[in-house]
Amino acid sequence: MNVVMHGAETFFFPGGKVGCLLTHGFTATPQEMRQLGTRLASQGYTVLGVRLFGHGTRLEDMARSRWRDWLASVEDGYHLLRGRCDQIVVIGFSTGGCLSLIMLSELPADGIVTLSTPYQLPPIPFLKQLSPILPALSIFLPAIRKGPPVWVDMEAAKSRVQYDAYPLRSVPEFSAMAKEMRTRLSKVTAPALLIHSLDDNFIPPSDMQHIYDSLGSTEKQMVHVKNSNHIITCDAAREDVFRETEAFVARIVKRNA
Repeated sequence: MNVVMHGAETFFFPGGKVGCLLTHGFTATPQEMRQLGTRLASQGYTVLGVRLFGHGTRLEDMARSRWRDWLASVEDGYHLLRGRCDQIVVIGFSTGGCLSLIMLSELPADGIVTLSTPYQLPPIPFLKQLSPILPALSIFLPAIRKGPPVWVDMEAAKSRVQYDAYPLRSVPEFSAMAKEMRTRLSKVTAPALLIHSLDDNFIPPSDMQHIYDSLGSTEKQMVHVKNSNHIITCDAAREDVFRETEAFVARIVKRNA
């Protein structure tokens, strides 16, 4: 039995009849969504932060997982909230944003927030060219170690709970997931808020524009923040992200009351 890393646990804050489903990103854990979840819970919402399959235990577990396994984790969380809430707002960070968009192409929700969400594979040199052979290559080179964190708030970076490497076998899964998302964006019609940092050096801010342009939602908004890298839920601009997200959820709740 695999033990969940300390700080990587799923979190649940019971509240009222409005549910917020929070999903973290690639190789990360619910820790990067917990502060946002705490803020939303303080407003009286019921908040669930899911842990994606294969994450927060051992790197080998993620390497064996597939993107549909990650999607199933999000769907499980959705159905748990649906059982106790009248309204649901889905909030996904990075890969969690992709998975949330895929899910909402099939399931109803009252709103969606995407944070630092990619439209395609990150523009890392040779990554797209190597992608087709990565499953075979991963037999000999299972993972690539991550470099030092590039954050504005380096103190916040110290509390991050994540894998310290990227499993190569998971990169084609990421690519397949993003491709699936792109085919489904026009089917997503829930009101949408998209937030991205202009200083994100991992997922280009232009990815947010591509997602926005492809969404089927008639009510949608883009917000740019500054002074943070990719992990905007934890880095220096987190308060801006929290305020924008809280305001969006409040508008949804008020309109549907």
